[in-house]
Amino acid sequence: MNTKKFAGIDYFRFVAAFMVIAIHISPFAIWNKDVDYLLTYCLGRIAVPFFLMTTGYFVLAPFVKTNFQKKHSIHKYITKNTILYLSATLFYIPLALYSGNLPHSIGEFLKQLFFDGTFYHLWYFPAAIIGCILLIFLLKKSIGTAVIFSVIAYVIGLFGDSYYGIVKDVPFLSSLYDGIFHISSYTRNGIFFAPIFILLGVVLANPQFHCQTHICKIGFVLSLLLMFLEGFLTYSLGLQKHNSMYFLLIPTMYFMFQLLLYFPQQQVPIWLRNGSMLLYIIHPAVIVVVRGIAKITKSTKLLIDNTFIQYLTVCVLSLIIVFSIQFFLGRRRGRCIKKEEHGLN
Repeated sequence: MNTKKFAGIDYFRFVAAFMVIAIHISPFAIWNKDVDYLLTYCLGRIAVPFFLMTTGYFVLAPFVKTNFQKKHSIHKYITKNTILYLSATLFYIPLALYSGNLPHSIGEFLKQLFFDGTFYHLWYFPAAIIGCILLIFLLKKSIGTAVIFSVIAYVIGLFGDSYYGIVKDVPFLSSLYDGIFHISSYTRNGIFFAPIFILLGVVLANPQFHCQTHICKIGFVLSLLLMFLEGFLTYSLGLQKHNSMYFLLIPTMYFMFQLLLYFPQQQVPIWLRNGSMLLYIIHPAVIVVVRGIAKITKSTKLLIDNTFIQYLTVCVLSLIIVFSIQFFLGRRRGRCIKKEEHGLN
């Protein structure tokens, strides 16, 4: 893969990771909760769909183009992310134990493992894996089947998310969603949320579905502004159970992803390209560390109550850790190569 060609995607991986960190801290709430909502829980909601679209574009689309014959890349993706998920699960067990979030039954464990995530941010991994596997079966039937399912699933998910207030008191629908929430605490999972964005990435891997640059720019700005309006209305009217899913998120992502593809070609640092997922995985642990430091040093007003300072501190420390790990792994990889060259392995 020509990494220069996808510089916009690679740079935005880190931007998206910082957006996810913001979602878990609410950095602008110290000044204005409404502004924080718009920037963090509207604008910031483009982060996870972006990651899902990269999966569709770089992993699933090449598999589909080979008529589902070359399975290596998809097997590698599922295996790699399963290992990452299980490794992150083991890493966060002490924190889950400390916070009292360990499952108390087999049913609760399975719910966490397949839908909610074994720690609050790890839901992304089962969502991406399940969404990918689900789409493979659907796309083997037809692209139309995949589109219809993904759209219907997303609409169902919307009314269990940002539009839940509309259906929660409707007898039949409330029972339906009670059943859904019995097996998954939210509808932003691998069934209702992930498929539409992974599929969108697959679609955009075909240039015939692209728009001209000026149309993308206009479409992105209009879609984003309307998504702000949609988000603020569902928020101010008290309709939301959660706020991961909006109708306008789909066209916003469609136009935005293309603009990232049109980004000028340039070489991207390897550590930057490979570090976004590590940043995503470790930042909750860094949040806990920062809060612990604040309590020990009696600086809670600065590092906890001031959410913007807390956000900046977590971002900087997370970046230092990511860079250090990448540097260490790079040095270790270099030593291994030298040993192989000299027959020392």
